[in-house]
Amino acid sequence: MLNEFARNIRATTLKMLKHRTFGHLGGSMSIVETLAVLYGKQMNIDPKRPKKTSRDYFVLSKGHAGPALYATLAIKGYFDRALLKTLNDNGTTLPSHCDMHLTPGIDMTTGSLGQGFSAAVGMALGLKLKGKSNRVYVLVGDGELNEGQCYEAMMFAAHKGLDNLIVLIDDNKLQLDGPRTKISNTLSFMDVFKAFNFHVSHVDGHDTKAIDDAITHAKTLKHKPTAIVLDTVKGKGVPRFENQTSNHHMRFSEDDQRYLEHIIQTLKKVPV
Repeated sequence: MLNEFARNIRATTLKMLKHRTFGHLGGSMSIVETLAVLYGKQMNIDPKRPKKTSRDYFVLSKGHAGPALYATLAIKGYFDRALLKTLNDNGTTLPSHCDMHLTPGIDMTTGSLGQGFSAAVGMALGLKLKGKSNRVYVLVGDGELNEGQCYEAMMFAAHKGLDNLIVLIDDNKLQLDGPRTKISNTLSFMDVFKAFNFHVSHVDGHDTKAIDDAITHAKTLKHKPTAIVLDTVKGKGVPRFENQTSNHHMRFSEDDQRYLEHIIQTLKKVPV
């Protein structure tokens, strides 16, 4: 079921980007399986009541991967799928980066990297102070963790014992300007988050069962926030564009668009 959901998210995202003829392909593709697990099983949500107070919260700190989240929300029924064709249009409710004031189901406006992480920590603390059981999930990019603001957020979250916070790190090893290790090597995310007193695990970020198991286990842990390092491939599922620095934001030629249509049709034909 989760794998089918992931294929649907990937195909829908690619269809949206193909229609637009440009967009953030790489980082959208690397988070598909994580979104499938969160919205397909793990999060307490209600698409018919996106603002219900008992819901779990999700913050896409790497807001440029919005297309994958929009596809997920549309599939779940937060808004009409027809709106996906308006991605990045003037006056759209689906801007390039996520905006909580425009899109049903978006819990935090993001795009300036690092700030979503801090906002998620604040949300988790607020829920704790109110004695609520809601959880906050935040998905951050590996390149995003170059930002000093993220380390302040880590330190504060651990100090406050925010065991209602689960941080998901999209470790796709590439950022806008090149390989992460050559831009600003953040070393082992496992070691970094352990040093900040988080519960930490590492999984294949394209294995829905592994992600599901890691989140299920994280929910049993107390007194500390949890970080799950997702070993991912930037551009996953689109072989021509996988692991290319240029796939962060792409403009698609006519040949590229034909290729994307081939991938979309292939995804639709994969047996359940």
